[in-house]
Amino acid sequence: MRNTLLMIVAVVLVLIAANSVYTVHETQRALLLRFGAIKKADIPPGLHWKMPIAEAVMKFDGRVLTLDSNPETYYTLEKKPLIVDSFVKWKVADVLKYYTASSGDERNAERLLQERVREGLRNQISARNMHEVISGERDQFMQELTTQLNSVMLENVGVEVVDVRVKRIDLPTNVSESVYDRMNSEREIEARQYRAQGQEMALGIRADAERQTVVIGADAYNKAQQLRGDGDAKSANLYAEAYERDPEFYEFYRSMNAYVNIFDNKGDMLILDPNSEFFKYLKKDTQ
Repeated sequence: MRNTLLMIVAVVLVLIAANSVYTVHETQRALLLRFGAIKKADIPPGLHWKMPIAEAVMKFDGRVLTLDSNPETYYTLEKKPLIVDSFVKWKVADVLKYYTASSGDERNAERLLQERVREGLRNQISARNMHEVISGERDQFMQELTTQLNSVMLENVGVEVVDVRVKRIDLPTNVSESVYDRMNSEREIEARQYRAQGQEMALGIRADAERQTVVIGADAYNKAQQLRGDGDAKSANLYAEAYERDPEFYEFYRSMNAYVNIFDNKGDMLILDPNSEFFKYLKKDTQ
């Protein structure tokens, strides 16, 4: 009987000792509750003691967590809808405020954070046009949203917002089709403009080429006529000089050339007086 009692006492002591010791890891944040009321907040990492039964320890993940939001529809400054898919990097910064605002439930903290993210995205996107949201000022409004959201969440929930990022921005299906049609029409108009400009340039190039062809042909014809005239003049001068030197030989030479040209085609028929002056060099000299 005594041994049994001692064993029971030993077991109770072991249980009391086990419930009196707790450990907080480097990746955790913790606070101590006494009968449900906060006794000590932001307990540092390490081994700690607590009162059994009367005190309890609440531990939270102290690492940077990711809240991946569902895609939401927001409207730009020109009232155009955009489907935005975003995520948030956050961590517990103030354990006391975090426990007070969320009762230590991570899902409650994420719900509060999600509501703030939606509100912040709505305010930022509604103040900008589509171009600024998609490309022009995307990094700027993300930075502004992170700063504003971090300030509000630290003050109200004890959560530090490390970063807010947009993974994807899409247009609704019906808007995407209309935007695609408009872009297609704009590109078609631009293509027609380029074609018209190209045809205009082609016409100008052809006209200039034709003009240059006429000019070059005229210049060549003028030079040819000039060369031909110069050649005729030199030929006439040579004939004149030859005639002056030996008129009889010149006359004989011209007659021989005439004979060659006239009798070249044997099919031709000529009716000439044999006693004419034309045949005088073909007659036998009787003197």
